[in-house]
Amino acid sequence: MTSRTPDIEGRSKRLWHLESGSCLIEMIPSLRSFTFDRDELMDGTAELRLDFFEYVSARLAERGVHTVFRERVGPVSYVADYRPAPPFEVIVKNRAIGSTLRKYPGLFTEGQVFDRPVVKFDYRVDPEDQPIGEDYLRLIGVDVEHYRQVALDCNTVLRELLDPLDLWDFCLVIAPDEKHGLVVNSEISPDCMRLKSADGLPYDKDMFRDGATREQILARWTELITMVSGG
Repeated sequence: MTSRTPDIEGRSKRLWHLESGSCLIEMIPSLRSFTFDRDELMDGTAELRLDFFEYVSARLAERGVHTVFRERVGPVSYVADYRPAPPFEVIVKNRAIGSTLRKYPGLFTEGQVFDRPVVKFDYRVDPEDQPIGEDYLRLIGVDVEHYRQVALDCNTVLRELLDPLDLWDFCLVIAPDEKHGLVVNSEISPDCMRLKSADGLPYDKDMFRDGATREQILARWTELITMVSGG
């Protein structure tokens, strides 16, 4: 790991610019829930997040959905293509949960399965991201339908890969890329999705939201990696 000060540092990652349009990223073992006002560092979670991201990036690329991930260079670090992130994220929901219930009370029942996935865009702003109308994005030159299709393609691959677990929702940051058009510019891990067994057992950050201990989270996420990778 480089000793110089990171060029960019957020809650979950530190980034150093490298040559040839690449960057070095170090995962920070942070877990945060705005809704439940919980923010902690949990050693061991960063390694598992990166285990998941490394594996699914390869599987997604095989199906034509590309991420910025290049190669892992340490337990919590990897080299990636540097693609500046847009100020919005893309959320795919296969069930009614989370913000769907909070922001639109009465429209859906908790856990209701959607006949087709819902894709929505959130403007990234503290303290809580806010829904943004698609026409605003079009006005700043965003090809909304292309972003939507990348998110849906990612959803299709992830749901197949994670079966028999059920992917309720997940969020992505998607960025322009000269070679692939658009690429996933954010990690894909249990930290950014809701993933449950048939009987409702969470394999995601809902464990943290519900007050699970570090040991419980590490055990469940380790089980998830084994299930997904077959290792």
